Amino acid sequence: MKATIYEGNRTFSVIEKELEEPIKGEVRIKVAYSGVCGTDVHIYHGMMDKRVNIPVTIGHEMSGVIDALGNGVSGFSIGEKVVVRPLDDRGAKPSDKGFNHICEDLKFIGIDSPGSMQQYWNVPAFTLHKLKPETDLKLAALIEPLAVAVHDVRLSELKAGETAVVLGGGPIGLLVAMVAKETGAQVIVSEVNENRVTKAKELGLNAVNPVNIDLVEYVKAQTEGRRADVVFEVAGVQQALDVMTEIAGIRGRILMVAIHGQKKEVDLFKFFWKELKLIGARVYEKEDYEKAIDLITKNELPFEQMITEVQPLSNIQQVFEGIDNNPDGLKVLMDCQA
Repeated sequence: MKATIYEGNRTFSVIEKELEEPIKGEVRIKVAYSGVCGTDVHIYHGMMDKRVNIPVTIGHEMSGVIDALGNGVSGFSIGEKVVVRPLDDRGAKPSDKGFNHICEDLKFIGIDSPGSMQQYWNVPAFTLHKLKPETDLKLAALIEPLAVAVHDVRLSELKAGETAVVLGGGPIGLLVAMVAKETGAQVIVSEVNENRVTKAKELGLNAVNPVNIDLVEYVKAQTEGRRADVVFEVAGVQQALDVMTEIAGIRGRILMVAIHGQKKEVDLFKFFWKELKLIGARVYEKEDYEKAIDLITKNELPFEQMITEVQPLSNIQQVFEGIDNNPDGLKVLMDCQA
């Protein structure tokens, strides 16, 4: 079987390795597609070399078919379509209060252990979610990032008729906007990359470039002065932190989706003045995965347009180099069986 290996120093290789039998409690998946996400790009850039066990196979956005069952696995059958919710929460403790998706000793499969950018992948059976036979496996590779968006929107308590502003029109931002719109909310996407603004509009979203307009005045004009009920900060830059408290209306909720590795300035006075809420959001829970699966299975949203390109595993080095050279792209999928 073929597997990709991150070797450090912005280098991937493709190797041949023996097919491994699943151990007790595991399943072996014949991986159909594996998506490249921002975390994978961070690994490629060497930003997580202290965390990943180099050399390592990475990847966690995937779809596939069960190929073999280890001892003790029940409730699954060979040939079933599945996706993996890549959270290993076996280290959870009572102090985690039952929120195992963010437990203190959480291990993220595909980062802390081998991932999906290979032809066959052995994973714990408890991470699996079944798909319906008619589910498109190419679209199913979007379920993991879509579950992130579902989780964000659920925690925001966004309601039909409210206004949501999404700061950042990358893959996660656009998925958040699509899920938010699906709830019946008015959605505005703010993105500085003009090509991504165009893509957002192609997806049926109201998108603007804050470089060209006054975003605060635009949001006020769209809401009769009420401003946003919910703001999703997905951009991860200081400019977004500066504007998020300005465009949030009275008792607005701000969802912190982006990861900020260092301390940043935030206008706390606005939280006092308008009784704002700041809500942290990280990964997803089982119900978010099931909602994402349902959305992909129904396929009523323009998910196909989120896929920029599909490449074979043998092109993995070129794929990551291409992502660096094309900041306009959205989701690249690796065809693990091509």
